[in-house]
Amino acid sequence: MTAEVILDAADIVGESIVYDDRRDALLWVDIGGKRIHRLFLNDHRRELWPTPDFPTSIGLRADGGAIVGLRDRVSLWDYGDEFRTLVIVEPDLPDNRLNEGRVGPDGAFWVGTMQNNLRPDGSPKEMTRDSGALYRVEPDGEVIQLTPREFGIANTMAWTADGRFLTADTARNMIYTYDLVGGALKNKHALAAKVDRGVPDGSCLDTDGRLWNCRVGGGACVACFRADGGLDRLVDLPCSWPTSCTFGGAGFATLFVTSARFTMSKEHLATHPGEGAVFALSVGARGQPEHRFGRQ
Repeated sequence: MTAEVILDAADIVGESIVYDDRRDALLWVDIGGKRIHRLFLNDHRRELWPTPDFPTSIGLRADGGAIVGLRDRVSLWDYGDEFRTLVIVEPDLPDNRLNEGRVGPDGAFWVGTMQNNLRPDGSPKEMTRDSGALYRVEPDGEVIQLTPREFGIANTMAWTADGRFLTADTARNMIYTYDLVGGALKNKHALAAKVDRGVPDGSCLDTDGRLWNCRVGGGACVACFRADGGLDRLVDLPCSWPTSCTFGGAGFATLFVTSARFTMSKEHLATHPGEGAVFALSVGARGQPEHRFGRQ
C-alpha cells in the first residue's frame, strides 16, 4: 500500500480535493498559495488559476462550473478569472474566515468557519477563540446557520447513508456525528475516541460507510474509521501534514490525498520533499461521485 506522488505541487496548504467524474479530473485549492489546481488523470495535464483571496474549499456545480469558498464568501466560478460572489457568510465576524466546504446531498454548499489564522501575506496568525460554526448555503444564496459558534477549526463534512452528518473540530482533535433531521443537525456526540496521530482534517466516505480521515499536524497518515466509530486502520503517508482526500479515477477505486507545508522550515523541506504534494494510493475501498451544487 505505497502512496505515489501524482503531482509535486509544493502547496502551502493543499485542501478540499474533489474528483470530477465528468472530466476525469481532480480539483483542489492551495489556501496559502492563493491558487486552484485542476489535474486531468488521463494525461496528467494540469491547469492552475490564481485567486483574489485565500481559497478554502471547492465543490462541483450541476451546471458544470464550480463553487468556491474564499476567505469570507462563497463564489460561483467557471474556471477563469471571474469569481462571482454568491454570499458573504459571516458579515458580522470579519476576523473569522471560511474553512472546510463541501456540496451536500441536498444540493447546498455546506461550509465551516474558524477564527482567521492567516495574515494577508499568508503567514500564521495567532488564534484566541473558538468562533467557528457550520452553515448551509442554498443555491439562491440563503445562508442557514446549523450550529452555535463553538468550533475551533471546523473540518470534515460527510453524509452517511443512514441519515447522519459527520464533521470534526481540528482544534479539539475530535470527530463528531449528528443526526440529520429535516435539514437540521441534532444530537451531537463523539464518533470516535481521539487518535494519537496528529489531528483530524478533511475526510471522505467509502461505499461501506467508512470514514477516511487525514491526520494533519504531524499525523503522517489517513485514519479509517468504521461506521460505528471504531478505528479500522491507519495508512501511513510520506508527508507529515495530509489535509484532505477523495476517491476517484476508474471505479472510484483510488484514494487521492493533498498535503501542506505550512510553517515548515527550509531545513525540514530540504529533507522531506513530499510535503505539499498530492498522493494516490489503493486502499482496497471505493468511493462515490461528489454531490453537485444546485442538484436537489
